Amino acid sequence: MGLEENLPSGVLLTSVEKLVNWTRKSSLWPATFGLACCAIEMMTTGAPRYDLARFGMEVFRASPRQADLMIVAGRVSNKMAPVLRQIYDQMPEPRWVLAMGVCASSGGMFNNYAIVQGVDHIVPVDMYLPGCPPRPEMLMDAILKLHAKIMDEPLGAKRAAELAESGHKTEMIPSSIKYAPKKPAQQKIEK
Repeated sequence: MGLEENLPSGVLLTSVEKLVNWTRKSSLWPATFGLACCAIEMMTTGAPRYDLARFGMEVFRASPRQADLMIVAGRVSNKMAPVLRQIYDQMPEPRWVLAMGVCASSGGMFNNYAIVQGVDHIVPVDMYLPGCPPRPEMLMDAILKLHAKIMDEPLGAKRAAELAESGHKTEMIPSSIKYAPKKPAQQKIEK
């Protein structure tokens, strides 16, 4: 006879860590940092056809103090790098960075002195999104994977050390597989 059996219906039990991570993933507010053609695809993702509002990301924030996700969309020039870092530093903790497109991830086709060869030289990147430019569906898939990463984040340094010792890693399953409709044969096997 466990505690769950004595509770009235409608009462949920969870850990504080899972509750806090759920609220963080359910209300990501992105700071726009659209620098090139990838920004058009990022804007399309926020439009009604793809509807980021269902993930709690209705409004792209113009102020870094109100944002907790920076989507770097496009190539970053050496002149823009200090501005990118300043905006990142102004964002409150916890904060995440998504490098959107091959130019933000690795410099892309612009292998010259003026373009930073990967935004990870300036800010720590949590998720890389390849493509030139990546489709809105790909951005939504990367956001869903970032949600999975946020749900596995520990609260506090002690808990982080415990998870690091155990070798815990977040499983990154493609959304096309994770959310695919199950075939009747798969449903019978699971039962």
